[in-house]
Amino acid sequence: MNTLATPSHDISDPDTRIDWRNLIWVALALAIMIAAILSTSDWFLNFVHVITGLLWTGIDLFMGFVIGPIMRRVSFPVRQAITTRLMPRMMFLLPTLAIIAPTAGWFLAVQHGYLELAFPELWWLIAALVITTILSIQGIAILLPTNILVYLEMRKAEPDGERIGRLMRRYVRVVAFQGCMQVLIIVIMARFATGL
Repeated sequence: MNTLATPSHDISDPDTRIDWRNLIWVALALAIMIAAILSTSDWFLNFVHVITGLLWTGIDLFMGFVIGPIMRRVSFPVRQAITTRLMPRMMFLLPTLAIIAPTAGWFLAVQHGYLELAFPELWWLIAALVITTILSIQGIAILLPTNILVYLEMRKAEPDGERIGRLMRRYVRVVAFQGCMQVLIIVIMARFATGL
């Protein structure tokens, strides 16, 4: 039997359950961020900011522009199998990155004296703050709850396709906006890296 063509949907499958032990990794990542902030090491704080920013941006763009279009074209059972395995992991990963990258970036900006910039250079900092605030709020207040609702619906014996469709339409619009904002934040960060 080809399991890819007709995926089994077993809600007792451990790969489809939320593994709360992942909070250990979340706590470890937050501890590393706090250590980087307290260390006052420019390299360490910059590394934490850059690596989490790259992961956050890369995963957002990959999910939005690669996985998203693929998911819309596969059959519902395949979409269900992927979603119920992917979401339990993503719900820990993306919010953590969305918290660490801008927080480390803020402390890096303070450490480098960017808060004392004069206009018009200060606009670059304001733009970075506005964009990362929007991205974080959307990610935690819209995308995370939508992912959880879709995940819970997909785990039901008979998922409500209409409800999933409504949730996913909202999700796709927000992810498309986030993708554009992620590209814009790359432009701003490149400006910071090369000097204002």
